Amino acid sequence: MWGADDPNRDGRHVPPVISAGTTGDRTGATINRGPPILVPMSDNPFGRVITAMVTPMHDDGSIDFDGLQRLAVHLADHGHDGLLVNGTTGESATTTDEEDYDAVAAVVEAVGDRVSVMAGCGTNDTEHSMRAAAAMVERGADTLLVVTPYYNKPTQHGIVEHFRMVAEAGGRPVMAYDIPGRTGTALSSDTIRRLAEIPGLRAVKDAKGDLFEASRLMAETDLLWFSGDDVLNLAFLALGATGVVSVVGHVAGDDYRAMIDAVDAGDLPRAREIHTRLIPAVDAIMHTSQGAIQVKAALKMRGLLGSDQLRMPLLQGPPEHLDTLRKGLAASGLS
Repeated sequence: MWGADDPNRDGRHVPPVISAGTTGDRTGATINRGPPILVPMSDNPFGRVITAMVTPMHDDGSIDFDGLQRLAVHLADHGHDGLLVNGTTGESATTTDEEDYDAVAAVVEAVGDRVSVMAGCGTNDTEHSMRAAAAMVERGADTLLVVTPYYNKPTQHGIVEHFRMVAEAGGRPVMAYDIPGRTGTALSSDTIRRLAEIPGLRAVKDAKGDLFEASRLMAETDLLWFSGDDVLNLAFLALGATGVVSVVGHVAGDDYRAMIDAVDAGDLPRAREIHTRLIPAVDAIMHTSQGAIQVKAALKMRGLLGSDQLRMPLLQGPPEHLDTLRKGLAASGLS
């Protein structure tokens, strides 16, 4: 299996896109400073059932890269055609740059070409995000997730330029992540229309939850739309969203694949049946405490993780939360 000191992977390494005026940083990554030379893209380079992966850890808090690879293979075996590494659920706020880059390389090695691997590279520092984008592409990421810059509260114009610069630095398809509950700043509708004009910015992960405005923007732009909230997966899909970026997908990947297939076939009763059955699990994972905490516990319960260790300030849940989780998984047929 892959180790953190292994410089090689499985042949999927793709060098970063090089353009005029490039520079390097301490990671050896190349950052684009001129117009990007974008790679050819399929209609949907991201996949449709995507899980924002947890980062498995040993009891001492170090990353369990073998466990990460096993989890990636498990998800690829169960309904997924996309995986997100280094997202919020992956505890990217408390992992180092090098750990993030190594995690991308490990997942790419584990799944090969079976699924698309998306890497979270967004921060509230544009230069940092550009370096991360280039480094993660060097490690084999197929696509990139870029969150709205948080805490700084930039103007909407500044947000557009941030996305533009990171997209150019990575030279791979980008999904913009709109989650104002965490970032403090929502992407306005006019900003999203401007993002749609950026070469390479292909999609939105919507955790804002304005279904009417989302449907309007889906109709007005060619952006691919993804539900970023498991509570609203069916609602987004019914309105025409491309897919889901899920947390509950760790334990319900096959179900979300079946839900998407049902919506595609026009079988709304079947899709609604799956949604209704999953309500207890979604509620237990997403509403009891915090998603990463609960889903790591769920994976440990199912024997898919050896430890549900997290990094501070996240803590494992108390017994009553675990009891709620067990009951929710059982009620949804996922125990």
